[in-house]
Amino acid sequence: MKLQPGWRYGNPGGLDVGAVNAFSDLVGRVASQGGRFGIIEDFKRDFCGPAGRPYSMSSSESWAESDLYELMRQAAANAPLFIEAFYDGCQKLAQKDGLDVPDAIVINRILHDHHAGYEIHGDTLVEVGHHVAAPTSVPSSLNQQAGELILKSFAESNRLLAEGRDRAAVQELLWLMETVSTAFSGLSDSDGTITGKYFNEIARSLRDHQRGTVLDQALKWIAAMHGYLSSPSGGGVRHGSDLKEGIPMSRNDAVLIANLTRSYIQYLMAEHERMNSARP
Repeated sequence: MKLQPGWRYGNPGGLDVGAVNAFSDLVGRVASQGGRFGIIEDFKRDFCGPAGRPYSMSSSESWAESDLYELMRQAAANAPLFIEAFYDGCQKLAQKDGLDVPDAIVINRILHDHHAGYEIHGDTLVEVGHHVAAPTSVPSSLNQQAGELILKSFAESNRLLAEGRDRAAVQELLWLMETVSTAFSGLSDSDGTITGKYFNEIARSLRDHQRGTVLDQALKWIAAMHGYLSSPSGGGVRHGSDLKEGIPMSRNDAVLIANLTRSYIQYLMAEHERMNSARP
């Protein structure tokens, strides 16, 4: 596996025990395909280097399992080296013994679930920004059905991003942002009632009611991003991409846009709660 210079010898950070346990479970599933003792010893060889320990064969299968877990726990002090050891170990077993081993999608899902900050792309490990955490609850100003829809959509976008399905993850969040904006339509304040059926109409009406506020400025940024993502010659997420003038979305682009969109959605929900509470 290809790593960024400095990760091998520096201190890029470690994995939490939950991630170690998840990868240990995967080792067990791989080893269940036969020759369990030998497979565990193969993984031990791969984890000895990151753990800073010389390899020695365990006296029994049960001791091999215990020794491997200890090596994995020590190797977890350097997340990139841990991930490299596990991934390379799987690839060797697939090539040598024809075993069914976890692919990058499975590994990335564990890394995402435990906020590791790394993902595998091809044969390269890359660092990704820590995603804005999805909310565990929604404002009381939104009904239960809306809340369930929002939480489900956040979870779906996280899953898609973890699986490397970047465009689909961004599409899910863009749809959610448009959906959340509809909660403002019909909301009244001292300047009248916010109108509109579609995102751009609601955003314009909401800005008219919130001139000079942070919400006014935020909606300007949101509308600019929404327009770019909707344009076939821009992000091309909402209406498809122009084959001649469209701009391909890179992994870094997708992570940036996903984080921004999550932040905007949570901000809009908080503002909806504030405005709803302020109504007479």
